Amino acid sequence: MTNMRMAKRHLPSSPFKHVAAPPGELFAVGSRVTHDVYGLGRVTAVEEGVAVVVDFGAILKRVASPYAKMTGL
Repeated sequence: MTNMRMAKRHLPSSPFKHVAAPPGELFAVGSRVTHDVYGLGRVTAVEEGVAVVVDFGAILKRVASPYAKMTGL
């Protein structure tokens, strides 16, 4: 069995407020990032809404969206 995190569906008849998902982080070419596994790096290419290519020094890695393990500096 896999552990999949899915957004819960908001029912129109629900008495609770709908909580909007936070917007995904956007990266630009040349921006510095940190990744939980690969460490510090610099964005070298951006595929809008799909992925970014990051140079981590020893490795050039394509990180797909959503960028759960990567944050901008």
